Amino acid sequence: MTNPMCLAVVGCGNISDIYFQNLTRSRAVKVIACADLDLARAESTARKYGLPKFGSLEDVLRDPEVELILNLTTPDAHASVALAALEAGKHVYNEKPLALTLEDARQMLELARVKGLRVGAAPDTFLGGGLQTCRDLIDSGAIGVPMAATAFMAIPGHEGWHPNPAFYYQPGVGPMFDMGPYYLTALINLLGPVRSVAGRARISFAERTITSAARYGEKIVVNTPTHVSGLLDFAQGTQGTLITSFDVQAAHLPHLEIYGSEGSLSLPDPNTFGGPIQLFRRGEPTWQDVPMAHGYTENSRGLGVADMALSIREGRPHRASGELALHVLEVMHGVLESSTQERHIRIQSRPERPETLSTAPNLIGAS
Repeated sequence: MTNPMCLAVVGCGNISDIYFQNLTRSRAVKVIACADLDLARAESTARKYGLPKFGSLEDVLRDPEVELILNLTTPDAHASVALAALEAGKHVYNEKPLALTLEDARQMLELARVKGLRVGAAPDTFLGGGLQTCRDLIDSGAIGVPMAATAFMAIPGHEGWHPNPAFYYQPGVGPMFDMGPYYLTALINLLGPVRSVAGRARISFAERTITSAARYGEKIVVNTPTHVSGLLDFAQGTQGTLITSFDVQAAHLPHLEIYGSEGSLSLPDPNTFGGPIQLFRRGEPTWQDVPMAHGYTENSRGLGVADMALSIREGRPHRASGELALHVLEVMHGVLESSTQERHIRIQSRPERPETLSTAPNLIGAS
């Protein structure tokens, strides 16, 4: 293992804990600082995880020791923080989505190219043992030629549990941008890039009522579609069906399934790193459970960050790349644009499928 890359975390909110827990035990990175708009929260986080430095965004960007910024801010700040980090000469890894707009995402990748820096982005769940095992099955021909895929995320929304759920119902979020990256990244890792999309989207309820304790009874005005259906035409020929919804009270839909010429594959929840996995082969009477052949089966958020740091040190492409995240963002925007314009949308970006992840490197603490 090469020298670990010095990393600063920007944004110490709810999602940051699992990143700190995993990355502070990583051999690929050394977490040396954190930053937050709330300096007291940054100080508390630094104390909790034994970090030597904390402060503002400007503080960590001025720090010559910091090489990589892990950007865990809210989605509306992903682009501005990432662009500032790149201007300061730092590599950057964003939480999903890469940015709210395609223009910001493309500007980010172009700036990184000009400066010789790397951009990465969540989700990294596709690197977990469950979806990596599914990748092996697809690539080895276990179900023959993949012909169709389904991806369903259907829940009643976040106002019943999240302490501050209003942002989920604003432009740039909604079920597609909140959860779509997990499903699309998993499918693109398994099947390759998407060539074109068609979609329908609607706001089913103009107003939502918060029922979580912190803001019980407050009203949310909904300003983004909450039920989105998409048809995906993959470049290699597979057809996909995607539904993301905050309007479904209950459902028996599978998370992900892929249907091939010789069998079918039932995949795990792409918001997790483990299983279960089931395989049905032509001529066999029942589905069979498939054991996972890769590590990182627990909550391994940060795996993509660690792989990116090690890839930079070793001079090879990283797997949770900005190019992959841009493609996912373009697909999501394309589905919504198709609904508005009532036509198919061609997808311009064509990322390479990431290399499979070896089980050997000890990239983070979880495994």
